[in-house]
Amino acid sequence: MTQDKGKGFGLGLGKMKELAEAFKKAQEVQKGAKELQDQLEQMEIEGTSGEDGKVKVFLSGNQEPLRVEISEDAINQGAEALSELVLAAMKNAYETSTATMRERMEELTSGLNLPGL
Repeated sequence: MTQDKGKGFGLGLGKMKELAEAFKKAQEVQKGAKELQDQLEQMEIEGTSGEDGKVKVFLSGNQEPLRVEISEDAINQGAEALSELVLAAMKNAYETSTATMRERMEELTSGLNLPGL
């Protein structure tokens, strides 16, 4: 076996440029992720109990609960029905906030060819 001398770690100039570009993209994504996190914290996403809107749940874009609004009509339906309305509104808010986060992350990472995103 012969060893090639002077090859270092096998990273040619082209590979070094690719590596530098990858680091630059990673820094851009990190900065964008921080900005996105800040934007999500400021968002208010509404979930409703259905078309009637008798119960509304509000989450931040980071899915932090902010508040709940319950109509008199929903209260008058009794505890069991009210529980179902609150659960439906929570699920709706969660689904909407999850979709919003996913869309924003896709916008952030589009064109970067990052595996798993």
